[in-house]
Amino acid sequence: MPKQVIGPGDVHPPIGGGYSHATRAGNTIYLAGQVALDRQGNLVGKGDIGAQAEQVYQNVVAVLKAAGVSFQDVVKVTTYLTRREDIPQVREVRARYFPASEPPASTLVVVSGLASPDFLIEVEAIAVAAQAG
Repeated sequence: MPKQVIGPGDVHPPIGGGYSHATRAGNTIYLAGQVALDRQGNLVGKGDIGAQAEQVYQNVVAVLKAAGVSFQDVVKVTTYLTRREDIPQVREVRARYFPASEPPASTLVVVSGLASPDFLIEVEAIAVAAQAG
């Protein structure tokens, strides 16, 4: 099955190249980890997990939309945090995006660092569309 690269125009270009924000294989969409960069590639919310989480989820929205799906189609999400104490705030932001009645499978991992020392959160997801695109 051929894959389709999804290049949303509403998020920053892939950092350093070498990856896509998302790829589709059949009706499954795989989102690369999204970080707190705005459309121009500027960091949003240095040191502020609430602001970073909001930007990350806005980027996820944009990538899902470009793939023709929404949060209701997300079946798995993985969240990487650099600080354990940020978990409650991240859960609060996340709750505004995912349907409460049918949340996706989820993994949360606390790591020692992400691609930039200023990134506090990264979120990747897998969605399944109703039909192959």
